[in-house]
Amino acid sequence: MPVWGWILIAVLVVIAVLAIIASRSISSRKRTERLKGRFGPEYERTVGEAGDQGAAEKELAARERKREKLDIVPLPPEARAKYTDSWRTVQIEFVDNPSSAVAAADRLVIHVMRERGYPIDDFDQRAADISVDHPKVVENYRTAHGIYLAQEQGDIGTEQQREAFVHYRELFEKLLETDESKDEPNKDESKETRA
Repeated sequence: MPVWGWILIAVLVVIAVLAIIASRSISSRKRTERLKGRFGPEYERTVGEAGDQGAAEKELAARERKREKLDIVPLPPEARAKYTDSWRTVQIEFVDNPSSAVAAADRLVIHVMRERGYPIDDFDQRAADISVDHPKVVENYRTAHGIYLAQEQGDIGTEQQREAFVHYRELFEKLLETDESKDEPNKDESKETRA
């Protein structure tokens, strides 16, 4: 084979390798953009926790796959009304007994999650599952649950209990939304709320 034939083969191999590298880079960039858009602040938290963007993206993609397998259903109107009434009772209780109200809010959120179809056995897994549908409130849920656990270990201030209660309410409201009223996962908006 003449030298120019070998040169042509080498050039074609280099072009093919560059095309594969470019394709993978574009695909990786698109996946990163999609995950950032879907998970919002949860994306950055997961990257920080994993210490590596690739590992974090695998974790987030695994959450999406797991969520797709779950049968998450909206609450029927009568269940929504029942839980809304229960929340009002817990909210009234907060005035006289914040500790009890925070514990009740934690339990109520778990009951709603169970009825919607979320697995509830492990807190970290609950938070991971919620992060797919409600990425903007999941960190607040983690904070609220952390305050609840600290409260169970000893005295914490009423201001922390109020913070936990507000965070529980944010998730509670998201969980009660119907499919018609629910925003896209990346459109969750944090609300300024009061206990």
